Amino acid sequence: MKLHSTEGPEEGSLTVTFRCPECGFRVAMLTNPFETQLVRSLGVSIGARPAPPAPFEHLRASMAEARDDAFAGPADAGATTAGASGPGCPFAAMLNEGTAPAPAALTWTPEAEARLARVPDVIRAMARRAVERYAEGKGYATVTEAVMDEARGVFGM
Repeated sequence: MKLHSTEGPEEGSLTVTFRCPECGFRVAMLTNPFETQLVRSLGVSIGARPAPPAPFEHLRASMAEARDDAFAGPADAGATTAGASGPGCPFAAMLNEGTAPAPAALTWTPEAEARLARVPDVIRAMARRAVERYAEGKGYATVTEAVMDEARGVFGM
């Protein structure tokens, strides 16, 4: 497929058409105003090929704005991994979420724990945290099956 044409953005929508050079089949993609705004904000130019970046340009740019803590790990910088707002890996909190239990602000009923145990291991920690955040937001002190049903309804599951 090769780029055939672009139209717009008119009324915030952009249309891009691709065409197969062998059979002539065409595929069109239509974006809504929000998608078009996102593409513009990223500086993407449809149909135009930008000049290739200079070798090591990304490295040069990152070194020009060097930070003192660029290579400091969480132990060096004193960062916390739970909701890390300081230096360190921004994904550490997500990765460590299942290894360390959350603060015991909420209690779970045995029925709710049993129901959570039926959630696949891969997403159990994420599901637990999502339900806990929902319960905390609603001011619940205990997670029950009813709270889990409410959260499930809000999450659209």
